[in-house]
Amino acid sequence: MAGNFKTEAVVLRSIRYGEADRILHLYSRESGRLGAIAKGVRKPRSRFGGRLEPFFRLSLVLHRGRGDLHTVTAAETVESHARLRSSARGIAAAGDACGAVLRLLDGAEPNDPAYNLLCRYLALVDEDPEAAVAGLPGMVTFRLKLALAAGFSPELSGCSRCGADDHLTAFSGAAGGVVCPTCEANSFPFSGEALRFMVDALGRPMSEAPGGDPAAIRQAGRAIGETLEHHAHVRLGRLTDGAAA
Repeated sequence: MAGNFKTEAVVLRSIRYGEADRILHLYSRESGRLGAIAKGVRKPRSRFGGRLEPFFRLSLVLHRGRGDLHTVTAAETVESHARLRSSARGIAAAGDACGAVLRLLDGAEPNDPAYNLLCRYLALVDEDPEAAVAGLPGMVTFRLKLALAAGFSPELSGCSRCGADDHLTAFSGAAGGVVCPTCEANSFPFSGEALRFMVDALGRPMSEAPGGDPAAIRQAGRAIGETLEHHAHVRLGRLTDGAAA
């Protein structure tokens, strides 16, 4: 139904379109993923200024048309996250988080846990773009919590094939979790420290993301990535410490 509606949203991606417009990929509190066009936003005297850029959290008025793209008619800044934009590490962490949401949550249904997680993570990175939360441990923790919010959390309490609760020394993306030696076909080695990291990360708030050995954290990142590839049919970007590719 055509007409205006209000929503709060984070700009995940902003793409130049035509001579003066931008296409926005948004993740909103009320409506999940949205696409919108901001007409004339790149003109020098645009009323939107520079706020329709990635990582901005905005209060928007959108006009619902007949196509897939809504039209931005008003935008007010809720959070600009200006500090993280001055840091390459902060930009990389925020970009990885927004990219993960863009790939994994492509529906128009609201997901409050996912939206709140994204907003909280961007706020933490903005508080201190050089802190650990913007590095590899925080980025992997964000991906794990996002997978949980999307309904794809890996099985960590027992073998995801037979249910055994000891000797969980491998991980299988196809099985969706840790596996025992009997069930480890098509799996990769998974250390006890990697398992502890994932369990701790799920049990703590985002502000208390656990640390650990980088090799173990990378194993955890691989486990999340392979689980999402097999079960959500989504491939996230490659993780590096403080940057994503």
